[in-house]
Amino acid sequence: MVVMSSIELSDEKKKALVACARRSIQQALSGQWDQNPAELLSDENAATFVTLKLQGMLRGCIGSLHASQPLMLDVWQNAYNAAFRDARFSPLTANEFPLMQIEVSVLTPPVALNIDSEQALRDILRPGIDGVILEEGMHRATFLPAVWETLPRQEDFLLHLKRKAGLPDDYWSPSIRVSLYQAIKCSEFPDY
Repeated sequence: MVVMSSIELSDEKKKALVACARRSIQQALSGQWDQNPAELLSDENAATFVTLKLQGMLRGCIGSLHASQPLMLDVWQNAYNAAFRDARFSPLTANEFPLMQIEVSVLTPPVALNIDSEQALRDILRPGIDGVILEEGMHRATFLPAVWETLPRQEDFLLHLKRKAGLPDDYWSPSIRVSLYQAIKCSEFPDY
């Protein structure tokens, strides 16, 4: 069992989170989606991301960085948003749904860092463990810990994170705000 803050995620709970995400998308495709189902309001608040993949390729990923609503409800709404509101993709179709793979990430609260350089950030980053939030003025981006699977080098990870935030590749400023978090990953095809 993995313990995070005061949320415990048994294997059964992990399966329930993924099933909740799949049910949310399935109901939306059938026109029966309810934004706030009462049965999903009993969990402790948690921040989650839902990642959708089709044939191993990203098909949608939306989430919340701060715990503001019950765990299952957060998954329910983020699954819908990942399937139908991720601006990088067209809405998911009924034909894609049976082929889609779902991952749910439950996030720890972000911890703000006090660092003065990109090298200082690299020195403390733990590949495969840390998710990163990068903020500079109106620019903001995050990468889940799972992104390390495709960008395993710290230099590449941070370069792509800056690009995602709309910042130049070589940009660094004393005003950049960086926070780290970890995630419990729940998948239909677990590798944990």
